[in-house]
Amino acid sequence: MRILLDECVPRPLRRELAGHSVSTIREMGWAGKKNGELLALMAGAFEVLLTVDQNLRYQQNLASSGVAVVVMAAPSNRLADLMPLIPAVEAALSTIQAGNVVEIHA
Repeated sequence: MRILLDECVPRPLRRELAGHSVSTIREMGWAGKKNGELLALMAGAFEVLLTVDQNLRYQQNLASSGVAVVVMAAPSNRLADLMPLIPAVEAALSTIQAGNVVEIHA
């Protein structure tokens, strides 16, 4: 699966998603893009946005974006707080479809 890590997600988290093609917003040259523009850029290039932004679903029409979103809800965006969520993230990635939003809670 082609996954884009949001700017707020620590880059070392990509190592935990073995078996997927994972890129960062900075690598794509999309740093600083607003959510709507980012989702438009992702269409066709990525299948999933992995983020900690719990408000994204209320700010954008994700159903029509063509992109699925996995939101990791943890006490912070530190790697140590996000690591326990990885098994649930992997499970969500196996079933998620374009336009879906899945929240993973700590």
